[in-house]
Amino acid sequence: MNPFADRSSVSSEEIQTLPYGAFEGRSHVVANEEDLLKALRKIRDEKILGFDTETRPTFKKGQFHRVALLQLSTHREAWLIRLHDTGLPEELLDILEDETISKCGVAIRDDLKALQKIKMFEPAGFIELATLAKQKGLEVEGLRKLAAILLGIRISKSAQTSNWEVKNLSEKQIQYAATDAWVCLEIFHRLSRKKDKHHHP
Repeated sequence: MNPFADRSSVSSEEIQTLPYGAFEGRSHVVANEEDLLKALRKIRDEKILGFDTETRPTFKKGQFHRVALLQLSTHREAWLIRLHDTGLPEELLDILEDETISKCGVAIRDDLKALQKIKMFEPAGFIELATLAKQKGLEVEGLRKLAAILLGIRISKSAQTSNWEVKNLSEKQIQYAATDAWVCLEIFHRLSRKKDKHHHP
């Protein structure tokens, strides 16, 4: 049972008491355009996806790294698209611009701005979970706090500041990146079932 299920907020200390949760489906690392097109044929059939990106952290002022990874996830499969290798081909942009395919995430604006630095496109069909959470009466916005309240799990942060541009992603990085996208999807489904805070009598 989730001890924080009826709460509207949770502290970082409280999150430490929860069990770790991670994506247990199949993760595919997509590192060339051919594999990407194959993956997109599958992804295109989905109506709703978890969405996230990873960028190599900067430790110097004024330094800038391009987005290294774009993650899209269903309940069973996650695709980790290595953008340095694949770029943003039209077929991928079609999904990011498709309003009939919902893509849910947290702090999406920053992700989209970073992706648009690679290639301009008109994003459509994106669902900001922080906004949705607020409508449902929650006072937290970050992915980790939302996962704690809604799913009763703690998400590992250990790979967050790792180098996402390495030649081969480690198992730990793959697990972390897939989990971040998958958790967005799970949070969306949990929030969708919650009543809006204004609906209470």
